[in-house]
Amino acid sequence: MTEPWCRLFKFIFPFLIKEKNIKVTSSGRLMAMLIGNPLIKAFFIIFLVSAATATGDAPFIIAHKKASLNRLKSGAERVSVSVNIYNQGFTAAYDVSLIDNSWPQDAFDIVSGNTSHSWQKLDAGGHLSHSFELEAKRKGMFHGAPAVIYFRIPTKAVQQEAYSTPILPLDILEERPPEKKFEWAKRLMAKYGSQISVISIVVLFIYLIITPSKASKKKR
Repeated sequence: MTEPWCRLFKFIFPFLIKEKNIKVTSSGRLMAMLIGNPLIKAFFIIFLVSAATATGDAPFIIAHKKASLNRLKSGAERVSVSVNIYNQGFTAAYDVSLIDNSWPQDAFDIVSGNTSHSWQKLDAGGHLSHSFELEAKRKGMFHGAPAVIYFRIPTKAVQQEAYSTPILPLDILEERPPEKKFEWAKRLMAKYGSQISVISIVVLFIYLIITPSKASKKKR
């Protein structure tokens, strides 16, 4: 059975565990992983900072930020960004605002949506999401900072804040090798291989039935 810290890590970073094929079995292995991997260390520090605001019956805000690249036929590259915000606390958070200023204007243009958004309330156990799309202006490796979530709780006059997880590095406008001949056929077979095999067998079976009958007619 895994220890409490391991279970907590699996709950907070399930996407990272799946993508990196990480196995967390003990606190010792967890600490070694945190020390050896700067990205995981940053994730965990952000979580601890957010957890510091969750005392008593306060909201506990956790946010996951994700970005993916999409190369257009024109050669341009777009970045789809999504931020999911969860309240794992016991009370609602009010006047929730998301601000993501990690995309410099000299490197990205906003195609759709906005890099900031506001909600009136996030109930305990609730979930909010926001997404927007950008278009890259220049080539290179990009390391995005976490988004910031501001919120208010009735028992405190000071505005509270939490941070999302940072995104994995993006290789903007990465040079890709030219598509090899028949590469499209390989992808088609990989996706629809079973259906194509069934159709081929049926066609072959019909051909074998029709061919002998034609040959016998010619002999007559």
